[in-house]
Formats: sequence, C-alpha cells, structure tokens
Amino acid sequence: MALKSTIFKFQLQISDLDRHYYAEHALTLARHPSETDERLVARVLAFGRIADEGIDMTSALCEPDEPDLCIKTLDGRIQHWIDVGQPDARRVLKAAGRADRVTIHPYGGPTSSLWWEGVRKELLRVRKLDVIAFPEAAVKQLAKSVERTCQWQITVQDGEMMVTTGSDCVSLTPDTWREMST
Repeated sequence: MALKSTIFKFQLQISDLDRHYYAEHALTLARHPSETDERLVARVLAFGRIADEGIDMTSALCEPDEPDLCIKTLDGRIQHWIDVGQPDARRVLKAAGRADRVTIHPYGGPTSSLWWEGVRKELLRVRKLDVIAFPEAAVKQLAKSVERTCQWQITVQDGEMMVTTGSDCVSLTPDTWREMST
C-alpha cells in the first residue's frame, strides 16, 4: 500500500518592502512521503520571496515536467519557473525553454554547493537563470516549527527575510549564486 501525502496549511502574511508587495496567502500544501520538512520549508520560503498575485504551487513531485512554483501569464504561458533543491541541468535547460525566467532555490548547505559546482558550467549559458540559495541553518530551524497548521509572517527588506512563526523568529539572507543576465 502506498503512503499518502500529508496536508499542511500555511497562513502567510507577506510584507515585501523591497517590491512593495503586501498580501495574505492561504496555502494548502501536500507533503509527499519522500519530501522532508526542510524541502517543504524551502517551498514556502520561495513562495514568500517571490510572492505575486499570479504565483501558484504545483504538484512537481508527482508531475516531473512541472515547476515547484510558477507564475503564469493570462494566456497560460509560464512567465517564471521556480524550483527548490538541486535539479539536474537537463531539467533547468528544459525549464529555460518553457519559461521567460527560471529561479532555483537550493537549501542544503554544502551538498547544494557541490551540486552547483557540478552543474554551474553547463548552466552559465542560460541567460534567464537565477540561483539563490537559502541558508541551511535557517531552513532547518524553521523546519522544527512546522506543524500541520502554521501561521507565518514573512517580511522582506533589503534582501533579508524575517520569518516569524508561532514560536520562533528566524532571519535569513538568501545567497545569490547567479543572477539573470539582461
């Protein structure tokens, strides 16, 4: 018998002072049995960092040709493809062919650095790619506070993210490894 996904509900209050974006979002996320709390947190952080009225969580773990998050245009074209973790170079190249912009959010500390060194040379030619890593320590700290129902406040100012959970306040500065060429 296959294991079922666990449902998590996040009530996010996002205040992005850098982009002047202020909104509340109610997310219902299914955590696949193979997904860790750290990866779930990385998905929520990516959502909070790039939040937009058109942003959508997808079922990427079940649908390998889908991003973890995306922003689509009104006609259904993928404007911004967002993945968390360490996707292989072929997946990133394919995403770049389907979207106007691609952002990867690694979150695994030294293993993410090794991943980036392995794919960097091949991906440097992708002009519309951002690689922005979440600090492993902050992701792990936030993963400890994850419950089936969470209320988080995410404030973004000068590139720094402040995440307030019911029991904790975590400050993190995503590390830009590569910025999109214009």
